[in-house]
Amino acid sequence: MMAPDRGSVEDPPPPYPPEAEEEAERDVKYLPEGRHFTLRGVAAGLLVGLIICFSNMYFGLQTGWISMMTMPSSLLGFGIFKALSRHLSFPFSPVENVLVQSVAGGMAIMPLGCGFVGVIPAMEYLLKPSEQGPIHLSMWKLIIWSLGLCYFGVVFAVPLRRQVIIREQLKFPSGFSTAVLIGVLHGKGHTQNGPALDTSKAATFGSLALENRPLVLTETANDEEDVADPADESSEIETEKKYSWSSNIRLLLITFGISGFYTLCTYFFPILRNLPIFGTVAADTWLWTLNPSLAYVGQGIIMGPSTTIHMLLGAIVGWGILSPLAKYRGWAPGSIDDWESGSKGWIVWTSLAIMLADAVVSLSYIAFKPLVTHGPSFVATFKRRFQHGGFKGLLVRQRNDYIAVRASEDDSRPSIATRSSVDADNVPNLPSPGVERRNPFDSQPAESQRVWDEDDAPPEQLVGSKTVSIGLVLSVLFCIASIHITFGDLVPLYATVIAVFMAMILSIMGVRALGETDLNPVSGISKLAQLFFALIIPQSHKSSVLINLVAGAVSEAGALQAGDLMQDLKTGHLLGASPKAQFWGQIIGATVGAFVSALIYRLYTAVYEVPGDLFQVPTGFVWIFTARLVTGKGLPYMAREFAIGGAVIFAAFTALRAKAIGKSWHAYIPGGIAVAVGMYNVPSFTLARTIGGLLNWYWRIYLRREDTPLIVLASGFILGEGFLSIVNLLLQSSQVPHL
Repeated sequence: MMAPDRGSVEDPPPPYPPEAEEEAERDVKYLPEGRHFTLRGVAAGLLVGLIICFSNMYFGLQTGWISMMTMPSSLLGFGIFKALSRHLSFPFSPVENVLVQSVAGGMAIMPLGCGFVGVIPAMEYLLKPSEQGPIHLSMWKLIIWSLGLCYFGVVFAVPLRRQVIIREQLKFPSGFSTAVLIGVLHGKGHTQNGPALDTSKAATFGSLALENRPLVLTETANDEEDVADPADESSEIETEKKYSWSSNIRLLLITFGISGFYTLCTYFFPILRNLPIFGTVAADTWLWTLNPSLAYVGQGIIMGPSTTIHMLLGAIVGWGILSPLAKYRGWAPGSIDDWESGSKGWIVWTSLAIMLADAVVSLSYIAFKPLVTHGPSFVATFKRRFQHGGFKGLLVRQRNDYIAVRASEDDSRPSIATRSSVDADNVPNLPSPGVERRNPFDSQPAESQRVWDEDDAPPEQLVGSKTVSIGLVLSVLFCIASIHITFGDLVPLYATVIAVFMAMILSIMGVRALGETDLNPVSGISKLAQLFFALIIPQSHKSSVLINLVAGAVSEAGALQAGDLMQDLKTGHLLGASPKAQFWGQIIGATVGAFVSALIYRLYTAVYEVPGDLFQVPTGFVWIFTARLVTGKGLPYMAREFAIGGAVIFAAFTALRAKAIGKSWHAYIPGGIAVAVGMYNVPSFTLARTIGGLLNWYWRIYLRREDTPLIVLASGFILGEGFLSIVNLLLQSSQVPHL
């Protein structure tokens, strides 16, 4: 097969010298090798997702915190296939690893996405009879509810992909970091000790797939050479790559075992969960204890020093100032740990106000920022079109080669249409001359790989518009039907329809926030939905509180799933993975996760007291208190004044944080959500997380070390306690005595 003819307008250049030709070969951009969707990849993703799902349910019922764990998912998936490498019929590639972490992520978020760590406990244990509660859902209704919430957010995220990933190229920091980790594991890019990658240059499709050979080979591979390098690079680099993955796997297993052993010890010695480090008076009277859980230290490592210090600030203000003040003034006369009459419930109102203020200001900024940024250019384009063609010019789409108009719209980079007028079907046979600088006189057969130098995946790897349209309609109808089946006439049909469509609008802001800040403000989004429904549902309605809870749950589910898929799509985009494979992987993971989460939730609630000492479900109280607040149920004495003050202060702080993004002093401005979380969680969790945040600072800032081992360390701590809690569950159900 001869090299493709490039035309005869100019005389062909002389043949490249061998050195230049080898360099040119490296500039040819191919589609990554490997199978994008495999049954073994799905199975591995479900296995990893099951571990994370147990972990997230456990920690979610304790504090309301969950993690998508995308980087540990990739590492665990790689470790599974590395261990089985001699028995693989085809190599485990980076694009297949992307599938593994997509499936695992879709399954892992279901405890929060389906409301099992907040909304459902609020309905089952905290709703009063006057509020049509408590509502105990049978197992099949829990599953129907879960399935109804787990699809529409995933489907709705697909059409957002082109805008936020292809055109605007939002960073999605965690998605980028996961892509880099997968690249390092599979020997595609810089090693951990190499130079940092430039995120601005790693934005196009497959831009981190720098080479196309997997690290995990089949049984025919040479065990001494994990990467088949055609250029026969030095074995020192290969040894470093091998050490990179093996040392990370070893660290993950060691920390998993240590954390798991500590978890077993806490069953027999419950005092380990509440150490009175500030004395017995502070512990017994004011609840100032330390839970030295390695999992919460790991959570603090992942959260980082800024977030954990802000949470500590919330704990100091809430439990060190407001709680004693409310107790001594008689505003909260009950026991400190009483949610109804004690200061534990009193300070929640201030934390709620802070969360609402933060949500309104931050999401308003995200919503209106594009108008402020692109508004002038849009108005200029509008005027120009009107001057050229009147009203007809406003309705007729301009040609892509009209540079002045095209450049002022939504993409400042050369569009695919302007690169070539050749039909898309011929693109693989006509590589871009500007990229593939092969010798035109070369008579050797061309590479069998498909050359691809476009900004997006090939059309056959994209989710079709027909699939999106039909899937969106079916998922919305199924969500509405599932809520009606679960709650019957208690939740009116019109309220459910409004909740679903409002969830779609709010999920857009959630996706944008995640892409820009690496934080998906699902708690704030749910509170906004609750606030909106307080305006449209009459307070006299018998189910006003229940409707409020359902509306917030639907919005939270949509935003969480859309953000999770978009984060995964960013990872896949950088590594050249098929968006279609990721989409169906997420659907499978969400489906299995909906079933599994319902089962795990019912297991924990059947064995443990909820709310109780181990599972305090603080987010359940936050949900029910918010619903009562916005539906006019009243506040405790003096809680209103402090709530308004907190809202005003943190509205100003949040606006200042929005303006300070990218500046060195941004981290010093308290974040509303972090402060609020520190308020409504007891100090024992916050102190442990702060220790983790300080470890993060010491490792990354003071020592200036690479952060991948730190993330692996934290992940092992979290997964160890979360998964070994299953053993504690069995011990508790068997009524094994504590020591």
